[in-house]
Amino acid sequence: MDAERTADLKSRGFTVLRFTNEQVLHRLSSVISQILKSLDHMDQAEQIKNNSQETNLVTPLASSPLSGGQRGASAWAVDAACSGNPGPMEYRGIDLATGSEIFHFGPVHGTNNVGEFLAIVHALALLWKQGDTQKTIYSDSYNAILWVKKKQCKTKLKRTPQTEQLYQIISRAEQWLKTHAYRNPVVKWETAEWGEIPADFGRK
Repeated sequence: MDAERTADLKSRGFTVLRFTNEQVLHRLSSVISQILKSLDHMDQAEQIKNNSQETNLVTPLASSPLSGGQRGASAWAVDAACSGNPGPMEYRGIDLATGSEIFHFGPVHGTNNVGEFLAIVHALALLWKQGDTQKTIYSDSYNAILWVKKKQCKTKLKRTPQTEQLYQIISRAEQWLKTHAYRNPVVKWETAEWGEIPADFGRK
């Protein structure tokens, strides 16, 4: 019965020590020594477990901005959404460290690429105003990143009374890029490796 109970307790994760009455009465120092030794082993096992958990938490940092790696600990992510092409477009920025929304613009009549471009410039301008030249900006749009580097939004969106408001915003964004030597890195978000960018509107 004792053997079965011991096996059952061990299977549930308990550490079991058994002593006879004779051992407790006549070999107390040995009993205490065994208890202390067992406690020491338990402490070591717990430390190994904690270290393993810490390692598991740290491992993603080397690759995922979401977990703080690749400059993720000090980074924003931006994204745009558009219902149609063109259609109602909006964009926003998210702080990767907190998950909070930093800014949100729209909807206005436009395209997704224009929204991606404006989102990056909006983030750059806001960081410039805050005096932050270190924070990284992530975008999953290769075109938008390229347009920002060239300081020109090369959209094929027709300029009409309906899109005039957006074109005025595009013009201001291009002018800002031409007059401000920003230093914040603008980096491509690798969706295949890291999943959807956190600023995604989730409407796919």
